[in-house]
Amino acid sequence: MQRRILILGLWLASALPVHARQERPNVILIVADDLGWADLGCYGSRFHRSPHLDKLAAEGRRFTQAYAASPVCSPTRAALMTGKHPARLHLTDWLPGRRDLPAQKLARPLIRQDLPLEEETLAESLHAAGYTTAHVGKWHLGGAGFEPTRQGFDLNIAGDSTGSPLSYFAPFSRQGRVMPGLGDAPDGQSLTDRLTDEAERFLEANRARPFFLYMPHYAVHTPMKAKETLVAKYPRWDGTPHGRQENPLYAAMLESLDESVGRIVSKVEALGLTDNTLIIFTSDNGGLATLEGPNTPATNNAPLREGKGYLYEGGLRVPLIVRWAGRVPRGIEDTPVWAADLPLTVKSLCGLSGPIAGDGVSLASLLTEGKPLVSRPLFWHYPHYSNQGGRPGGAIRDGDLKLVEDYQTGRRELFDLGRDLRESTNLAETRPEKVVELAAKLAAWRKGVDAQMPTPNPAYAPNAQLSNGTIRLPASTAEVHGTMLRFEPLPHKNTLGYWVRVDDWASWEFEVTKPGTFAVQALIGCGEGSGGSAVEFRVEDQRLKLNVPVTGGFQQFVPQSLGQITLPRSGRYQFEVRAISKPGPAVMDLREVTLSP
Repeated sequence: MQRRILILGLWLASALPVHARQERPNVILIVADDLGWADLGCYGSRFHRSPHLDKLAAEGRRFTQAYAASPVCSPTRAALMTGKHPARLHLTDWLPGRRDLPAQKLARPLIRQDLPLEEETLAESLHAAGYTTAHVGKWHLGGAGFEPTRQGFDLNIAGDSTGSPLSYFAPFSRQGRVMPGLGDAPDGQSLTDRLTDEAERFLEANRARPFFLYMPHYAVHTPMKAKETLVAKYPRWDGTPHGRQENPLYAAMLESLDESVGRIVSKVEALGLTDNTLIIFTSDNGGLATLEGPNTPATNNAPLREGKGYLYEGGLRVPLIVRWAGRVPRGIEDTPVWAADLPLTVKSLCGLSGPIAGDGVSLASLLTEGKPLVSRPLFWHYPHYSNQGGRPGGAIRDGDLKLVEDYQTGRRELFDLGRDLRESTNLAETRPEKVVELAAKLAAWRKGVDAQMPTPNPAYAPNAQLSNGTIRLPASTAEVHGTMLRFEPLPHKNTLGYWVRVDDWASWEFEVTKPGTFAVQALIGCGEGSGGSAVEFRVEDQRLKLNVPVTGGFQQFVPQSLGQITLPRSGRYQFEVRAISKPGPAVMDLREVTLSP
């Protein structure tokens, strides 16, 4: 049936007058999955190989400050289709979303499980204007009744409700399910290659009429699977994270993605459509920089902080490349833009009449005429706990200032991205007036879009005692107090770090079901020049003290026995760790505290 549609499309195209076929540009929107901002050569990577995307960037406009609409996938995909903020759509997490867990203080809001049919998608707008439309790749915006062909696409290959592919190599099936349109794949065929084959066939069949090809790749999302011939090109990795790009499986997946882009661009050129085809390449969120399944972390987003699942730059900032030969001048573009701008931009460049609604703005004049955008704040709302360890929160970028708000604790961090791309210095204490101003803007915006907020979790049971009586207090579950101390989730750290202010401190809530006396041990790291800090561990009126030793490095964690405490009753307690004095630059890094009966 799909092949018949393509043939019919070609026949209809031949019936169109030539001027009607040439007035509007063809549009190709390619979206990578979990590709980080720093993963391409043209964005600074020295480990990954991306010659085709680097060439596309050199021939087009490369944005240095482009953002996803969310730190996870489905919300950004909804914004790319509608131009609306995920918060307005009440589609703020990957679908179906992470369930509430007892360890989480807040319960997630109930979200839409599909992209509403009443929303007008970019595909529907272009289809109504005479475009043939194809979806080739990952959909992840709803299942039966909400698939791409119900949202404006004439053709759907591989798109359904799933967020990960059933397989990266044929057969593309699992437990009786088959990825749409891929049931005839020869064994061993690469998914990335097959999707590219399908895209090329669509371009061939519709070369004579305006077309919209939306190609959201499954790559480079987990699971980490790649062609062995490509994996062998990269240095071997023992699986130990070192805080840099070093994963050969991910690099090989990225190289396959890059080859796909090269094939699509070559096909456009071979068909003589270069001057009349707008090509856009971007990603749905930042790179996966934490542990999530075998052969992870996938990448490292340095110099950006953290990655997928977090509201810091590593989770939100993404590559964006736009090429339209003869219409979009080549160069580097530093204007902050975000995903919801793209559908409005495409509509404008395609000359669609009528009102263009959305939360983004058109970048058409910026791209074709170099006209600057009117300054505006950008907003993010993620009221969920992410699989990568991120907590519910919101963020606003206004000019170079960015505020990140933790919904669980109310803590606010302020960064000057113009001077501090790494988001390493929290200015909340030195610029309190800006914290108040931006927090008020963020709150007003949430109200204006009817953003859903998390609520207290009635089943909350933090750091529950294990069956053997042990209580583990990992850095990831701590609440930090003060300005600079923070949890660093990257697996080579996985620690409370940046403890450079003696007034900063951390606390844990935990549940006791078997009271008694416990031996307390802390796993700490401390570099040369920072030893000798006096630290106190507190539970109610009990105090245990530690003179911090040098361990050989802040990520060289060594267990320290602190003494004993008594927990005489069942119920909830609070454990605190505070610095008393700090003779060196930092107090210590703290990965975990363990209470053993």
